[in-house]
Amino acid sequence: MESLLDEVKQLIEAALPGSVARVEDATGMGNHLRAEVEAPQFAGLGRLEQHRLVHAAVRERMEDGSLHALALKTVTRQPEEAETR
Repeated sequence: MESLLDEVKQLIEAALPGSVARVEDATGMGNHLRAEVEAPQFAGLGRLEQHRLVHAAVRERMEDGSLHALALKTVTRQPEEAETR
């Protein structure tokens, strides 16, 4: 069975191609997570717009109650940086 952490990571990375998401449990309860997301899609966007993109990716988990909170740190990653990782 896939953990919520793995599922959230996969949802974010699928919604934002070329992104890298690091997801961890913020409280030990499994439903309050913290994520750092690097994505080329964030270029030129403000922090609020960046966070909206990530929240849209995990909306279904928020709506079904399996994810209660997601603290975010977003970082713009240029496409050429993705090729070197």
